[in-house]
This record gives sequence, C-alpha cells and structure tokens, in this order.
Amino acid sequence: PERSAFERRALISKQFPSVAILGCSDSRVPTEIVFDQGLGDIFVVRVAGNYLDTSTLASLQFAVHHLKVKVLLVLGHEMCGAVKAAMLPDEVLEKEPLQLAQALKNIKSGLDQDRLKNLHDSRAHDREAVTTNVKQQVERLRRDKGIMDKVQAHELLISGGFYEISSGIVDFF
Repeated sequence: PERSAFERRALISKQFPSVAILGCSDSRVPTEIVFDQGLGDIFVVRVAGNYLDTSTLASLQFAVHHLKVKVLLVLGHEMCGAVKAAMLPDEVLEKEPLQLAQALKNIKSGLDQDRLKNLHDSRAHDREAVTTNVKQQVERLRRDKGIMDKVQAHELLISGGFYEISSGIVDFF
C-alpha cells in the first residue's frame, strides 16, 4: 500500500510494527509485497536461507524487546537457492567463499539428509527441505531466554511459514 507524505512523515520518529519476519533475501520473495504491507507495518530481516545467526538474532531481539512486536515469523519459500545449495556435497561447499561456505554448512547441519533422500518428487523434496530449515530456525529462536520469556508471558507468538511462489499462498505452521 502506498503511503501519503503525511503518513511517511509520521514514521520518521517512530515505528510500530506488530510482526517481525526473518525471511530470505531472494528477490522473488519481497516480504512486504507477499503480505500486502507498507512502510512501518512489519519489521523485516532478510538473509539468504532465512538463517538465524548473530546479526539476524540481534535484529529480531531488537524487534521483540524495543519495538514490542507480537509475532515472530520465520518465512521460507519454494525453490530456495540457499537451502538447495546447502544440500550440495561438502567438497563443493568448500570451494565457496569462506563466509558463504560456513552459512551453507550451518543450514545443512539442520537438514535431515537421510529423510530427504527418500523423497523422490522434486517439489516434495524442495518443500520438505525448506520447511525443515524453517523449523530449525524457529527452534533456535526458542532457545533465546528473552524471547521465550515474552512467549511464556503471552506477549509473543513464534511461527514458521512457507511461501509458495507459484501460487502466492503462505502456509503457516
């Protein structure tokens, strides 16, 4: 949604998002557009593979503790290149730049390779890998004491989601 100059000026000194989303940096998944939201509506952290690391966790902690968001969503998506790359053999990952290789290995460590090998349908394999990664990141968020204090006080909800690019549908879990 487009904002008027007046509405944009009102956002200069304060923001009041009710949702924070850890999403992928994939150009096909612009979070604000996926959810039809405008300036100041959602707090978005985007990184390849929607992976939780020090900086993404710190950003989400800021959203929870300072902006008082009510929902934390980890959003994966159909055909995620980072998750697909993470499933490559280790010797291939070793040829990547150091930081990229480490990020992909971190994603890979949370995937159940044996279970994924049993899925022969490529779409089912893709969806299972991405949703497994999302669930891993949600689990990592649940290890944060400050975030869980808010959950236990019923001030925060944590969820995962899968965005199907082909249909535009988001499944929450």
